[in-house]
Amino acid sequence: MAARMWLRCLFGPHLHRIHHHPFPYWPYDRVVRTGWNYQPGSLEKHADKILGCASAAWYLCYYSSPLLLCFLYGKGYICSASQYVATTLLCLLGVACLRGLGRLKNAEYLEFLCILDEAMKNQLPDNKKKLRCYNFDFSYWPVDFSWTEVSNPKSTKPSVSLLKHQPQADTGLRSLRTFAYHVVSYLMVHTFGRRMLYPGSVGLLQKAMRPMLEEGQAKLVEKFDGQRNKLLACDGNQIDTMFVDRRDKQTDRVKAQTLVICCEGNAGFYEVGCMYTPLEDGYSVLGWNHPGFGGSTGVPLPQNEANAMDAVIQFAVHKLRFPLCNIVIYAWSIGGFTASWAAMSYPEIQSVVLDATFDDLLPLALKAMPGSWCPLVQYAVRQYLNLNVSEQLLKYQGPVLLVRRSRDEIMATRPMPNFNCEHIVSNRGNDLVLNLLTFRYPKIMTYEAVTVVKDWLTCGSPELAATVYNGYKVDDDWCDTVLESYHVLKEVEFPWNVGEDLTTKEKQHLALFLARKHVRILDTTHCTPLPTSEFQPPRECFRKTY
Repeated sequence: MAARMWLRCLFGPHLHRIHHHPFPYWPYDRVVRTGWNYQPGSLEKHADKILGCASAAWYLCYYSSPLLLCFLYGKGYICSASQYVATTLLCLLGVACLRGLGRLKNAEYLEFLCILDEAMKNQLPDNKKKLRCYNFDFSYWPVDFSWTEVSNPKSTKPSVSLLKHQPQADTGLRSLRTFAYHVVSYLMVHTFGRRMLYPGSVGLLQKAMRPMLEEGQAKLVEKFDGQRNKLLACDGNQIDTMFVDRRDKQTDRVKAQTLVICCEGNAGFYEVGCMYTPLEDGYSVLGWNHPGFGGSTGVPLPQNEANAMDAVIQFAVHKLRFPLCNIVIYAWSIGGFTASWAAMSYPEIQSVVLDATFDDLLPLALKAMPGSWCPLVQYAVRQYLNLNVSEQLLKYQGPVLLVRRSRDEIMATRPMPNFNCEHIVSNRGNDLVLNLLTFRYPKIMTYEAVTVVKDWLTCGSPELAATVYNGYKVDDDWCDTVLESYHVLKEVEFPWNVGEDLTTKEKQHLALFLARKHVRILDTTHCTPLPTSEFQPPRECFRKTY
């Protein structure tokens, strides 16, 4: 019995924190009202440090393996190095056994193991409630929702579709060049490319951020009563999510009944990411981590991202019981890709808020790579990393709010030292705004009207934007009347033909009016958290009139 329990401790998960005691009583002498970090014994603590250093060393060797192997081969150390590796592995195995012994002597860890085993055998609500009192390695967490619950697993495996780039037909020498591009770009994307695009998936960065992530997760669970859930996507990836339910709380009923699904940036995690903005404003919030981030498995490629987002929405609708018309998709930075995919695939959602995002990844990728690599970068992006936010967003008919940050150093293709006019003009968020308005209102967005909107977008602050807007003497009531009259008479989907019989000046006024309705200009940098006062999802009335 003792040997079996020792093996269970040996192969058990890391226990990081106890959020609340799982039972209504506290069996020890002291009174604890908040969570506390798990305190391992000295044997477990020192063994963990040794294994942690070994893990960090493994990551360093893995990422530097091409250079390391060349060095060892050049020095003739390959054979001797293999012997050292075998010896090191045996020593680490012994350290792991000592750690298991240390866990066996810890009452808190043994109590946790019993609760985990019970939850794995019988996933009753009470068992899950007890398990949520602990923060431990998420790979051991039981699955809370699977795509098989809403799809038939015996039928053809469901395919989450993406808008594919259509390459030109290849002939002769062009086909040989395309084959070479295909091989090189595949290697480039699957080695350093996706890690540059999603640095949050790099293991070393996650290890460095672990204390911050654990603190953020403790805050979400203990302060906001958040519930962590594991979702199984159709590609087999496990998605780490956090849900905060406000429907039973004494807050704004409309906000509490609205679920905001948050899509993080390329180095963002729900533990410390953008979900705090709608959370502080009283909304019910569902955050999730990209594949390969935090407790989520897999790698953050476009298809995996879409599969994960699909599982998150299905979980929100079928498990959390939020209708699509009560769901707002809120995204920051690269999260705009999954947000726009969700808007395209689930057109019934209430609205979309995109903060500091871009229209297309390609211009930003070309900025980050050498100019001589341009054809190769273009091929790699279109084939493997085609984050076409604008193309997907145009498929959505509902209300959209775009947040453009004037001092955004990431979204600009012309980095300037003092965030001057050229820097603001090169912000790819401007292109997303113009693409959306031009598609929805092609008769209004003529050359003269686009020029006026571009001038307005060059404003670096809300105050300056208001000054420019007022300088054109736009009559908001007249613009409202024109758009509402067209909607009542036509009842059509976008694009609208409103504005065919208007003068150039009237089109300019309408274009400015629409730009101000769709865009918030903030005088902040890319990574500054969005103020709660600026998070204003467009309501259903917005859909009816514009």
